[in-house]
Amino acid sequence: MRKRTLLFTVVTAVAAAATAWIALPASAAAPTAALRTVSDWGSGWQDEVTVSNTGAAAMSSWKVEFDLPSGASIGSFWDAQMTMSGQHVTFANQGWNGSVAVGATTTFGFVGSGGQPANCKINSVPCSGVVTTPTTVTTTPTTAAPTKTTPTTAPTTAAPTPTATKTDIPPASNVLPVTVSNKTARNETVYLYVLGTNLATGKLGYVNAAGAFTAWTGGAAVPVPAPDVSIPLTGTSTTIKIPRGLSGRLYMSFGKKLDFRLTTDGLVQPAPWAGGDPNHDILFDWSEFTLDAGGLFLNSSQVDMFAVPHIVSVTGGSGTVSSTGELKAGGRQRVIDTIKASPDFAKSVVTRSDGTVLRVLAPGKAADAGLMSPTFLDSYIAAAWNAYASRTLTVVPFSDQPNTKFLGRTSGNVMSFTDSTGKVVASFTRPSTANVWGCDGALGAPNDQVVGPIARTLCAALQRGTLGKLDTQPSGTAADFYQGSPANLYAKAIHANMIDGKAYAFAFDDVLHQESLVHDGDPRQASITMTPF
Repeated sequence: MRKRTLLFTVVTAVAAAATAWIALPASAAAPTAALRTVSDWGSGWQDEVTVSNTGAAAMSSWKVEFDLPSGASIGSFWDAQMTMSGQHVTFANQGWNGSVAVGATTTFGFVGSGGQPANCKINSVPCSGVVTTPTTVTTTPTTAAPTKTTPTTAPTTAAPTPTATKTDIPPASNVLPVTVSNKTARNETVYLYVLGTNLATGKLGYVNAAGAFTAWTGGAAVPVPAPDVSIPLTGTSTTIKIPRGLSGRLYMSFGKKLDFRLTTDGLVQPAPWAGGDPNHDILFDWSEFTLDAGGLFLNSSQVDMFAVPHIVSVTGGSGTVSSTGELKAGGRQRVIDTIKASPDFAKSVVTRSDGTVLRVLAPGKAADAGLMSPTFLDSYIAAAWNAYASRTLTVVPFSDQPNTKFLGRTSGNVMSFTDSTGKVVASFTRPSTANVWGCDGALGAPNDQVVGPIARTLCAALQRGTLGKLDTQPSGTAADFYQGSPANLYAKAIHANMIDGKAYAFAFDDVLHQESLVHDGDPRQASITMTPF
């Protein structure tokens, strides 16, 4: 969801557009350092530090220190060596980037969560100022953490599997018709919402049935109700249009309209795992999409929860139809029964007072809601991490670049990776259970071609239980996944009940092409079909 290879989000574009340099005043007599936030997705952020030699002599080494606020932490980092003492973090140069000529610069970066670093020092003297909250702050919509993004690296998603061919193909257009069908046999009115980010402007907004985008306005510091932008599904199906240049979600709710709120920072989307969310007792779900110059990327998502089974499909200009996301007959109930039978996972099944099973929460959301142990995977993570103190982990993140390899070894609680020249290019502190469920924090994946791809590979392997068992990653087949104990029963049950085995049960489920996503570079029409349950 990448460097989830295809992460469709209404957060990332806005965060990137709003990021500002934290400028530190220059000093004529000493080196300086400047930190900037590259991106911020609410639950985490990526920072970059530029070390500048503004002194009178060449530097042979450097050391940059920060204090982290209480609760903040650093996960992955690169182009530096990191040491921690409580909340004090020190980054020192690697052997290859310590020498900085007069007037030259070098950079390093890291991914973290919580508050931003403060009290910057370089080589034990102030970084020509104190790193504090800037006057221009990063503004990030108060939505849930993103589930998907547009790649800067070559996509690792497998080509869509053709399932049929059509002859009545609509002409190419700047809006894409999407037919949403209700075949659930449920009698409630279904309400649709098309929400997302205008990729040209970075603005959040909504789309009406005709495909017109309107940016949100009228937010307040205390969230206020958003306008009703629902599109009723008439009869068994309704065709709506999505404009090109949009990335977001198509929500569908049964029997009751969803409650969206607006703040000065953006849109508050439904989060029924959070206490007090007004959408808790509504049966609803969503698909995620990006429609841009690369075509249509459309997927069903179980990253946060499993609720309404639905098939996603796209028809290309050649007439080829690709689809995925179809459950086996009775699959929804089997997933529910499997989860209920596990003492560790059972409380993640959410049932309304009338007996309707509304959703099964993904493990991370269940843990956040106090419905599951927050340390469930800790014993496995420790064993898998420590396995590479005595042997080497080989990460080959790009299926089309088999010679691009990174070698990882663990020292203490840090796993560091070298490239083909022996240069250390990425380091990761041992993640927590929450980091694995969310593929964030210590496993945060910056949008680059080294650290991000390694992070997503590590997270997928930990989710599937193959790290520490298979020493080349990504690797294995469905038969190798979710074995042993503890294991991600949620992902295992959902994948097992899909006709094609594909699902988005966690953020980087596209590693090894396990995701329920369709793509066409020349999309002419698409569909979302809610199936019986």
